[in-house]
Amino acid sequence: MSENLLLYRIALSDLPGVGDINARKLLEVLGDAEAVFREPAGNLIKIPGIGTKLTGYIKSGSSLSRAEKEAEFIYRHNITPIWYKDEAYPARLKECADSPILIFSRGNVHPSATRVISIIGTRSATRRGKEICESIISDMAASHHDLVIVSGLAYGIDIAAHKAALRHGLPTLGIMAHGFGTIYPQVHAATAREMLEQGGLITDFLSDEPPDRNNFLKRNRIIAGMADATLVIESGTKGGAMVTADIAISYAREVFAVPGFPGEKYSAGCNLLIKSNKASLTEKADDIEYFMGWEKEQKDIPTQKTLFADMTPLEKEISILIDQHEYLTGDQIADLLGTPAHRLSSALLSLQFSGLISALPGNIYKRKGL
Repeated sequence: MSENLLLYRIALSDLPGVGDINARKLLEVLGDAEAVFREPAGNLIKIPGIGTKLTGYIKSGSSLSRAEKEAEFIYRHNITPIWYKDEAYPARLKECADSPILIFSRGNVHPSATRVISIIGTRSATRRGKEICESIISDMAASHHDLVIVSGLAYGIDIAAHKAALRHGLPTLGIMAHGFGTIYPQVHAATAREMLEQGGLITDFLSDEPPDRNNFLKRNRIIAGMADATLVIESGTKGGAMVTADIAISYAREVFAVPGFPGEKYSAGCNLLIKSNKASLTEKADDIEYFMGWEKEQKDIPTQKTLFADMTPLEKEISILIDQHEYLTGDQIADLLGTPAHRLSSALLSLQFSGLISALPGNIYKRKGL
């Protein structure tokens, strides 16, 4: 791509009030981004949806000046600009009428991934919500090594999804509500760097754009558009997760929601999505796989002798018990072993991280693959 062409593309994507839909109209009529800025004002005004005000923005030249600074930033920080007609542009996002005409990325955006799911939810995630997120991603990773996890790098369910994907060897993409000049929240910067090695970061904002509230709402269309399906794990009846679910529905994408107890603040949104037939009730990975028609990958199961090699004595005892029963609660395991429940937490978590057992809602555990 020539430097001039990049400048015009950045400038077009940044024009105030134009938006991605009108930008596409301009491109359909005039051919390319450079032609938009070179076209006489009298002709621009006649294009449907443009008019006098937007023509004034185009002819002012301010977007081109800003584009020059952005191009310098892109080259300096090894950021990849991806035009909506490029092969590297995410295939599912390309299908959406209001998808960005230009995105910026670092890492690998996995444009033609076989399976992609967006996982979102409240920023005030409960322990239960994080455990469900871990369980679903863990189980899906065991069956679908080609799965890509998308989320928004925010507090709560978002960061839980990214971290779980990294732990279980799945690529994960963070869709940012600001430019590459910052990482928000800063506490997630280390995770963001790790994601560059096993996925990537994407934004449609220029580098100096801050994480304003409206930017979070705008980026939700990318989270919804990137994926085959969107899973909501804990949400109030209002907020970004509910907006994203509605956008996914408008794109004719599947929406899944994890139910919760009536009256619980962060279950209300999920329950509403299910009750209003906007989302399919989801308790475990199998539910998503069934609805999506994703067949499980077959793989050899290691022998128990091999599994025991790196276990602590307590982990071995728990593993044998779970092998003997189809499902066990944490309390049942504690009773059978004669061990206080609080002593089991780290052993159970270690077995989950090792991919040997799965945790289900209700503090229930099962052998992986059952």
